[in-house]
Amino acid sequence: MREKLAAYLFLLIAVPIAGELKFYPIDGDIRVSLGTPVFFFILLFSRKIQPLLAGLLAGTAVVFFRIFLYGIQVDSFQLLDAVTLYFPVFFYYLIFALLFYLFNVNTWHDQPFFIGLFGVVIEFIASMVEITFRYFSSHMPITVTTFLMIGGIAIIRSFFVLGFFNILILRETRLAEEQQRMRNEQILLLISNLYVEMFQLKKSTKNAEELTSDCYGLYRDLKGLQNHNQAQTALKIAGQMHEIKKDNQRIYAGLSKLMVKENLCDFMDMNEIIEVIITANKRYGEMLEKSIEYNVNIVGEHPYYRTVILFSLINNLVSNAVEAINEKGLVELTVSQIDEMTHIIVSDNGPGISAKNKPFIFEPGFTTKFDQTGIASNGIGLSYIKNVIENIGGELKLLETEKINRTSFEILLPVASLTERG
Repeated sequence: MREKLAAYLFLLIAVPIAGELKFYPIDGDIRVSLGTPVFFFILLFSRKIQPLLAGLLAGTAVVFFRIFLYGIQVDSFQLLDAVTLYFPVFFYYLIFALLFYLFNVNTWHDQPFFIGLFGVVIEFIASMVEITFRYFSSHMPITVTTFLMIGGIAIIRSFFVLGFFNILILRETRLAEEQQRMRNEQILLLISNLYVEMFQLKKSTKNAEELTSDCYGLYRDLKGLQNHNQAQTALKIAGQMHEIKKDNQRIYAGLSKLMVKENLCDFMDMNEIIEVIITANKRYGEMLEKSIEYNVNIVGEHPYYRTVILFSLINNLVSNAVEAINEKGLVELTVSQIDEMTHIIVSDNGPGISAKNKPFIFEPGFTTKFDQTGIASNGIGLSYIKNVIENIGGELKLLETEKINRTSFEILLPVASLTERG
């Protein structure tokens, strides 16, 4: 309601003032002002106001404003003369708004040329109605030149408003596209992380199923040996593991539905995937108050890859590199395709990995990351990534380098596993 009232208030102020910015192209008979362009623009831009009410308000405000100006300019003010002189403009704005409403102009935003044509026709008819009233009230002559001038002015003003309006619409569209792009990046980041978690959840479900089977087998063996207490314990454990498996399956199904609901491209160009990863990690680095540069080298032609899989794998390595760098550093990505294998190398110039830690970096639970309170992270990142990569027939390697402050990981993935559909 406040926004609607603000729009009407702006209309009541802007249109009368703009109407005083004027000139008279035909010996002072026809008045050309900015009132019409401003009024037309407000009707186009603001969806919160009603055209007919806007026409009534604008016409009334313009008449009263001109009578007020007339009153302070003349020595002997005659109200009847002032009303006779200015009341025709009320019908101009009323007819303009009525035709705008009848033509339903605001439904043609996707076809701007027709908006311009409607504007010309509406202004021409409204101007003729005003001139007709002026003819009967003050006997202003109407000639062929009058018609031509009104038509020309209508064309110029309508398409001027349309051009300005399209600039604003284009700006709004670009802002909306940018917001949608950022939202897609956030969703892609979330889903890529969920993808890795879902893989591990699926693996955990399989382990729970195997443990359930083993516990039940143990139960039967113990029961056959007449160890009833131990047998009941084994049966209880089997039941609990079965419940864990069912819970995991329900969580997995829920996450799968969540991922399906999001409208994201299943396949993207490698350049687009890398661009999203770099953008996301630039923000992440800024949040960590780090200054990090990125070098990307994509060699050769690449097909469209499955977005979530590739994004989740590369993004995890890049975010690890961002976390490893202290305050300022460099992250490099190299992508190539050799013998039906996609090679991806992620390098950073952080502190590097010590020789004693290298044999354990892919072990679940191993970590060198600690928070400010000294609590270790869960250390599951690289082990997760390695499991996902190996599950689709790929390989994750820590590359040996002569530089001490250098860490490079290489991902080898079959192109077929990244491009298959369905």
